[in-house]
Amino acid sequence: MTMLTVAIAAAALALPARSSADPTGARTPGHWEPTPTTAAWQWQLQRRIDTSVPAAVYDVDGFEVSKRTVQQLHRLGRKVVCYLDVGSWETYRPDAKQFPQSVTGRRYEGFPDERWLDIRRFHLFAKPLKRRFDLCARKGFDAVEPDNLAGWENHTGFPITRQDQFRFNRWVARQVRARGMAVALKNDGGQAKELVNDFDFAIVEQCFQYEECDPYRTFIEHQKAVFEAEYELGPEQFCPEANQIDFSAIGKSYNLFARPWRPCQP
Repeated sequence: MTMLTVAIAAAALALPARSSADPTGARTPGHWEPTPTTAAWQWQLQRRIDTSVPAAVYDVDGFEVSKRTVQQLHRLGRKVVCYLDVGSWETYRPDAKQFPQSVTGRRYEGFPDERWLDIRRFHLFAKPLKRRFDLCARKGFDAVEPDNLAGWENHTGFPITRQDQFRFNRWVARQVRARGMAVALKNDGGQAKELVNDFDFAIVEQCFQYEECDPYRTFIEHQKAVFEAEYELGPEQFCPEANQIDFSAIGKSYNLFARPWRPCQP
């Protein structure tokens, strides 16, 4: 891949930073606000980052990826998103002991080393979350993907309500923006309309397979990007609709290695 290829991908994405007119004053003027695009993104959460993928946006693990790698991606013209868990607790993270046992609930289905958190009482683990956001900022990330923001729709072991989730999600968004980074709404379509002004873009999984994409169109209507990933459908099954509704959609495997990477043609 040549630098020209990267430049073309970056130009196609057209994601300017601009000052915010958000009435809450929560956004930092000039932080990244990705606009709707059908150009492909990259999502890699395991193994050494493959910087050769010609995507203008990379979403990578905030703990595992170094500041040096973030800087390298920036030199290649990419925006870089910091993946963090905020609604669940992972046994293997270096700050795992900072989360009280009383707020860890049921195991996250399919992930034996992960448990849901009682976000009703997020003040009990607010400090380690803030340190995680600080980590992303220190490494120079452009944005944060806070994962597991839809506990209210899952079997967490706690009676989490829609309002509990709404309050927690808005707190997360304020914390990230206060550190000069953009923030993604992850998989909480049930509250997308209520939260669209609090978040700068959306990250969605398998919404074409399960016919759950419609709630995220509100982001497109507000001139905010939607980055979407499918694991079981082939590009020919989701790309035509993704291009039609201005979603940036890719095909990936569940392990989220660098490849396979199956982009749609804009």
